Amino acid sequence: MTEARASYGVDAPMVLAGLALGGVAELGVAAACFAAGWTILAVILLVGGLMLVAGAAFYAHTTLRGKFRVWDAELDALGLAGDERVLDLGCGRGLVLIKAAARVPAGHATGVDLWTSDQSGNSQDAAFANARTEGVAGRVELVTGDMRALPFEDGTFDLVVSSLAVHNIPDADGRAKAVAEALRVLRPGGRLRLADFRHTADYATVLREQGAVDVEVRDLGWRFWYGGPHARTALVGARRP
Repeated sequence: MTEARASYGVDAPMVLAGLALGGVAELGVAAACFAAGWTILAVILLVGGLMLVAGAAFYAHTTLRGKFRVWDAELDALGLAGDERVLDLGCGRGLVLIKAAARVPAGHATGVDLWTSDQSGNSQDAAFANARTEGVAGRVELVTGDMRALPFEDGTFDLVVSSLAVHNIPDADGRAKAVAEALRVLRPGGRLRLADFRHTADYATVLREQGAVDVEVRDLGWRFWYGGPHARTALVGARRP
């Protein structure tokens, strides 16, 4: 019998498909231009096509493997005691939520999402199925909610995490509210780890304005590139005093 495996989908699958198909198409046109003797145009198209194919390769690696390894390292570096209460903002199909839950056997992990279509197959049922498959369903809770107005009391959580979610809020005021809410629900001394490929400097500014300490923004490296260095992911870290 084949052992069941968790499935975490693909981030923005149409973007990956566009990069891959665009690259293949451009390489095909380049080949036709070479055959017709249009060498300069062919070389330009060849370079463009190769860049798109390379971008697709980086994107696929990030969404299917790279971000897994990065989050493993980030969660391990926190040195969790195992009894923490963790919140994942925009948990999607549960990748970071479940990794966190595995590290808090005496704790609890809560995922919040609106279950939109920015990730393939995104749904509450898919997230809980993954939690069951990974053996952590007993300490995972899923909540349908807006990260701009979290349904939790102040100081509820020891750790708040988020991966590629806050940027989906279309306006700056809304993103600021989400970051402020993340800090609000942390207990004194609680920590925040928020990964995104846009607006991270703005998130850090909001956190400082809200009184957070140990605020930092750092690059997460090539394993978290969505197509190349132009779409690199950074991690915002902070602590509630």
